[in-house]
Amino acid sequence: MAWKTLDDMDLSGKRVLVRVDINVPMDGGKVTDTTRIDRIVPTVEDILAKGGKPILLAHFGRPKGKVVPEMSLEQVVPALSEALGQKVAFADGGWDAAVATLSAGQVLLLENMRFFPGEEANDPAFAKELAALGDIYCNDAFSAAHRAHASTEGVAHLLPNCAGRNMQEELEALEGALGDPIRPVAAVVGGAKVSTKITLLSNLLDKVDHLIIGGGMANTFLLAQGHEIGQSLAEAEMTDTALEILEKAKGSGCQIHLPVDVVVAEEFKARAPHKVCPAEACPAEGMILDAGPKTVAKICEIFDESETVIWNGPLGAFEIMPFGAATYAAARQAGALTDRGELITVAGGGDTVSALNNAKAVHQFTYISTAGGAFLEWMEGKTLPGVAALGG
Repeated sequence: MAWKTLDDMDLSGKRVLVRVDINVPMDGGKVTDTTRIDRIVPTVEDILAKGGKPILLAHFGRPKGKVVPEMSLEQVVPALSEALGQKVAFADGGWDAAVATLSAGQVLLLENMRFFPGEEANDPAFAKELAALGDIYCNDAFSAAHRAHASTEGVAHLLPNCAGRNMQEELEALEGALGDPIRPVAAVVGGAKVSTKITLLSNLLDKVDHLIIGGGMANTFLLAQGHEIGQSLAEAEMTDTALEILEKAKGSGCQIHLPVDVVVAEEFKARAPHKVCPAEACPAEGMILDAGPKTVAKICEIFDESETVIWNGPLGAFEIMPFGAATYAAARQAGALTDRGELITVAGGGDTVSALNNAKAVHQFTYISTAGGAFLEWMEGKTLPGVAALGG
């Protein structure tokens, strides 16, 4: 890979612009999940240890180029200070003066980048204004790397640059899983709609040995094969596309796996009466809400035979009990194999991480991506502007 890491940079006495993602959930003015903040701590600590002065650039929400007080990054400062073990300075304006008075060992956070129209427009003048504040640029926000914004892409071309520890870990994990993986490779792709993941499915056909399709997406494939799916969620208009993907798989050496049995209920609600039936025999009044036990056994068997697993999307409606059973059972098997050193597991996407948390398997996986759109676009084989700009 062409990009550099913090180990390649001389940071002593240097002002280091660090693009981070601390777009964290909040309630009542307090951070409710510090995961993204915790992920940037190694990078900031490394810069301080090497004598650099970290100047953090970040966004919060979608203010669309306007100052929206409730989206100020100032509210994140207490949680950020606690994570770093020191008071973080904050500048909502007068950036030049704030940077000039920054002492060795201190950390400075600038106001929400998206308060400025030049950020999302990737305005060269705004990028130049940011670049003037630093000597080195470090991107530690993989989750924002699919955006060609001034603080994620533009400024990278104006300063010596590198990847932060979080970005480095993410790129190495994803490159290891998709770029040059240890085979056989299995991919689990779930979620509601085929239409949102066509590019992903097509890209994976040429990269993985097994493609396990679950969730509402699987219903569309079952429908395309002429099976009865009752009242199940599906995209009838995508059946031709589903058939094309199945046909393409035959020539790519990728084996597609669809549910062989399903869990069916007549109501979409928690603890609704339900039963297991063959995937091709959903009752007319029923809806498929999860994969069945035979399907789970098959997935676990594939995991047993694989060396690498990439996971994006649940196998069923895991948000309501008991329709997360398939996702949780498969996740625990993948986690157990990873614990034993028999499997490399990489997962990402909001629903996926939530499901793995529910399964108590999230800490067993080799790598969990906190990125949503960027993780998906990487899996789709797209070039991420924030990554491409590093080293360039």
